[in-house]
Amino acid sequence: MSIRLPDSILRYMPERFRKARVVVPVVRLSGVIGQISPLRQGITLAAVSGQLKRAFSIKKAPMVAIIINSPGGSPVQSHLVFKRIRALAEENKKEVIVAVEDVAASGGYMIALAGDEIIVDQSSIVGSIGVVSAGFGFPKLLEKLGIERRVHTAGENKSMLDPFQPERESDIQHLKALQRDVHDMFIDLVRSRRGERLSDDPTLFTGAFWSGVRGVEIGLADRIGDLRTVLRERFGDELHLEPITPKRGLLGRFGGGGGLASAQIVASTVDAALSSVEERSLWSRYGL
Repeated sequence: MSIRLPDSILRYMPERFRKARVVVPVVRLSGVIGQISPLRQGITLAAVSGQLKRAFSIKKAPMVAIIINSPGGSPVQSHLVFKRIRALAEENKKEVIVAVEDVAASGGYMIALAGDEIIVDQSSIVGSIGVVSAGFGFPKLLEKLGIERRVHTAGENKSMLDPFQPERESDIQHLKALQRDVHDMFIDLVRSRRGERLSDDPTLFTGAFWSGVRGVEIGLADRIGDLRTVLRERFGDELHLEPITPKRGLLGRFGGGGGLASAQIVASTVDAALSSVEERSLWSRYGL
């Protein structure tokens, strides 16, 4: 026979010692989506699948909570993570609740669509349902420096969108067709997940983004709030949020590796410097 301690005693005990009746695992997905650089991985299916599997395997949990803070990134990885969350939810018959922190835009919002309910802060940024490709062109710089670029291909379109060559109209049209395919998939996904909750706002699928308040009004999110408060309203004071954190590798756990670890640190530092500009630009789009 189990004995339940009075609430007057439980509230003074560390949370891990309480016998909570409701456990909700929490997975945090934060950062740019996709492979940032050869040595830096953002949110990818490979990076988060272990956390997701552990979260959904907690049998006594009635639901899984996902915290998202992402300006977007790879549409493929966004879709893969979305599909993995939905597959695990259906396999384990669990509800998914998503809480947005600063931003869930573009691919970040695509992942948020895995939630049966989406919570936002009043000042969160949501939306950006569109596709963008950005880069630089340097053909005039090469000409100014007196550098001749030599490219030999088998296949007339193999060097398509080469930044060191002038843009071709056919290349641009091909890229736009690709973007339309991805955009159409994104729109279909939003409509299938949000359904009648969506408003008829004509800017909904233009790539625009909104505050959390406006996001709720147009149906991209369900309510204003924070995860703990919303779940306590539903389950009461005995709720226990269980963070599901990534497992650390051997080098991270033991701090060893000798020369290899030192080389990795140096390489990682250089790599971080080279990739930070592009990563920073994604966040800065949303004033962050």
